[in-house]
Amino acid sequence: MPVTTAAYATDTLPGGTVDAVVIGGGAAGLNGALMLARSRRSVVVIDSGTPRNAPAEGVHGLLGLDGTPPAELYKRGREEVRRYGGVIVSGEVASAEPAAPSALPASSASSASSASSAGNAPSAESTPPAGGDPRFTVTLADGRTLTARRLLVATGLRDVLPDVPGLAEHWGHGVVHCPYCHGWEVRDEPIGVLAVGPASVHHALLFRQLTDDLVYFTRGTELDEDTRTRFAARDIRVVDTPVEEVVRADDGGIAGVRLADGQVVARSVLAVATLMRARTEGLEGLGLPIEDLPDGMGRRFASGMAGATDVPGVWVAGNATDPTAQVGAAAAAGALAGAHINALLAIADTDAALAAAKSGATAV
Repeated sequence: MPVTTAAYATDTLPGGTVDAVVIGGGAAGLNGALMLARSRRSVVVIDSGTPRNAPAEGVHGLLGLDGTPPAELYKRGREEVRRYGGVIVSGEVASAEPAAPSALPASSASSASSASSAGNAPSAESTPPAGGDPRFTVTLADGRTLTARRLLVATGLRDVLPDVPGLAEHWGHGVVHCPYCHGWEVRDEPIGVLAVGPASVHHALLFRQLTDDLVYFTRGTELDEDTRTRFAARDIRVVDTPVEEVVRADDGGIAGVRLADGQVVARSVLAVATLMRARTEGLEGLGLPIEDLPDGMGRRFASGMAGATDVPGVWVAGNATDPTAQVGAAAAAGALAGAHINALLAIADTDAALAAAKSGATAV
């Protein structure tokens, strides 16, 4: 269900090797790029223009910017990255894969290894290998390529809705998933929870905080007697009859849910826990490990401290690795990853300068 944001002016793709390429122009990617650009790193953001929250009217829970439309937030973010020399390129990544590393003498490699073992140093998961400083080739869908020393993957995720006729057209408006992102805006409305599995039980309790009129549609999922008793204590009505479709109202919103027996349960808002899948397209060549989420709720890129991965030189931030992170948390993760990338680059730069000084050559 990706929604594309309005087109904007794209920068020229630079030639040569850049310090970092950020794949993804959402909150995590832009904030990571901002940290790198402010550290005087050459950084390129590849933005597909399809952020997860594009259908939403506003970003919420973000201090000082609550209610800001997503498109406006990202526009400001792009302007800030560009202010410090960062480059924003509109496009899709067709492939990203390791390239031949730069030469790094053994004496330099040992200093990088020693630095990574320090208590406050970046994670060893992204420490450059002894064979040299990493390089990556990123190819765009239109065939253009660029080479980077480090990669920050901030591709976000895709929300997959249950296959209920009429549901998808209301996504981001009458159909919501996050009580913290949209809850206040749907308070006191008649809300229905379309169950998808165990996660929906907690989902219902969170939305019950927001309305006194809540209906839980089991949709064939199991609901034990203890949970039914707890729901009853909170005046949550349980409907076991199968759901046939979402009924559209005359004004274009949601009128209710039609059941298999023909009954229509009037609802104006539907809450559903989506299947959350990290966007992995074009990144297969990196060999990044992927983990399944609990209860079959999706998949994410595995990562460690500050978004470091098992692939040297590659970090992950935002919803691609933390599916439940709101915009503020995703942006913070991007900033932390950007800072760690810069820290590792500083070590690599020093290693190269030292090697050049010893050999009388110029550092590459």
